[in-house]
Amino acid sequence: MALSIVVPVYNSEASLELLAGRIESVLGTLYAPLELVLVNDCSSDGSWEVIERLQARHPWIHGIQLARNFGQHNALLCGIRAARYPLIVTIDDDLQNPPEEVPRLIATLEAQHADVVYGTPERESHSLWRDLASVITKLVLKHAMGAETARNVSAFRCFRTALREAFADYRSPYVSIDVLLTWGTRRFASVPVRNEPRPFGVSNYTIRKLIVHALNMMTGFSTLPLQLSSMAGFGSMLFGLAVLAWVIGRYLLQGSVVPGFAFLGSIVAIFSGTQLFALGVIGEYLARMHVRSMGQPSYVVKQAAGD
Repeated sequence: MALSIVVPVYNSEASLELLAGRIESVLGTLYAPLELVLVNDCSSDGSWEVIERLQARHPWIHGIQLARNFGQHNALLCGIRAARYPLIVTIDDDLQNPPEEVPRLIATLEAQHADVVYGTPERESHSLWRDLASVITKLVLKHAMGAETARNVSAFRCFRTALREAFADYRSPYVSIDVLLTWGTRRFASVPVRNEPRPFGVSNYTIRKLIVHALNMMTGFSTLPLQLSSMAGFGSMLFGLAVLAWVIGRYLLQGSVVPGFAFLGSIVAIFSGTQLFALGVIGEYLARMHVRSMGQPSYVVKQAAGD
């Protein structure tokens, strides 16, 4: 079975040789031909030099250097488009996703006749705040993907290469691989896998980056914010009608009006706040449309190592 492994690389010079060695020892005899696509997202360390050395020693390894830092999902998109074999496995560069678990993903893909299989960590090894941000991101992704499997999403995934045809013409700078995969299939599955401690350095994914990624998914791939703003506006209208009925009823029954500037000010604040919230959401969508209309690429390849 031919297999392509795509790895987005960022400041991982210490782990790349170990990762390539484990992939070769574990998967080299099981899958043939095998290729490893290392996409360097403009690392600030010596990651590209390590990739060039690996490619010089191993023809089955291919390196791609991006012109600047585009982000993990953009680098993945570049590697996915460069992959040559029928199955693709995406794996992080930090060795937290064990290459030894790849056969389980592929076996699940075949056994359940799925198109995408996620390797869900049996036990997370991140901080509390990072785990919380990850949960929020997955909830957003569930609405963006429209698939229940979104709660099991991880960077460790296996899917059929043919799915990339569904987003072959995608050119936006805002990329979410998991959402793009839903453009080609609804057959998702997941399998529990080991999640090992990171042996080198610290994670490059901060809470801020996770929140920004979640917001990009919400406004770039989902109409949920527009629906929420519509619901907020409708709720404010109902509240305003209820207040109006109360004021009129009190006047008719008691012959008095509701006194106080504070009451009037609070009502104005509620309605103006709702309107500004809705305008802000619409503005985010307009900004996304403006960026996409400019034709900004998802990534730019600076150089490549290997065929």
